[in-house]
Amino acid sequence: MSNEQNGSEKDEGLFVFPEWSNSVPPIFFLVIGPVATVLAIGAVWYFFSPKFTDVGYMPEQPVPYSHVLHAGELKIDCRYCHTGVERTAKAGVPPTQTCMNCHATVKKDSPKLKPVRDSWETGNPVPWVRVHKLGDYAYFDHSPHIQAGVGCESCHGRIDQMVEVSQSQPLSMGWCLDCHNDPTPHLRPKDKVTVMGYKRPENAKINTNVNPPIHCSGCHR
Repeated sequence: MSNEQNGSEKDEGLFVFPEWSNSVPPIFFLVIGPVATVLAIGAVWYFFSPKFTDVGYMPEQPVPYSHVLHAGELKIDCRYCHTGVERTAKAGVPPTQTCMNCHATVKKDSPKLKPVRDSWETGNPVPWVRVHKLGDYAYFDHSPHIQAGVGCESCHGRIDQMVEVSQSQPLSMGWCLDCHNDPTPHLRPKDKVTVMGYKRPENAKINTNVNPPIHCSGCHR
C-alpha cells in the first residue's frame, strides 16, 4: 500500500461527523434560531401578560368574608363598606367599626369573626390582603369613573357571586385603553353603578359627555 493511500485512510479516520453535518450550523443560525427566538418572545409576551398572571388571583383573607352573602343575598350596597369610592382615588377597605355595626349582635361569638373582635378590642386594623393593585407607575382614581357612570362590575366582575374575591380583569394598560377609546359599553345611569348584573336598556340615560384621557399623562403622572 502506498504512502498516499495510507494518508488518505488516516484523514478519513479524523472525521467524526458525516460531511452533510457542515450545513447544520448555517441552517440553525439563519433559520431555526430566529424562528425559535420569535416564538419564545411571543410566548413570553402572551403567557406572561396580566391576563394570565393576574386574572384569578385570590389571596387567603384573615376573615372568610363572603360577598355572595353580603352583596348577593343581603344586597348590601358596595358604598356601605367602600365609602371613599365616589369621592376619592381609593375605594377604601372598611374599618372594623363598619363590621361591628352588624356583628356586635349578629354572630357575635362566631370563631370566624375572632380577628374582627380582636381588632375592635385592640384598635389594630384587620390585616386584609389587597386583591386589586396597579403598579406604582400608574395612577387610578375611582371617583371620576363612578361619576361618569362606570359600573363596579366592569372592573371587578360579579362580586355578588364571589365567596372569596378574585381578580376578574387584567387591569393592564391595553385593557384600560380599550375602555378609554370606547367607554360607552361600560356606562350606566349613576344610580345603577353598584348594581350587579345590570343590563342597560336602550332608553337608559347615560352620561354621553365622557372624554377619558388616552394620552400618557392621563395615567402616568
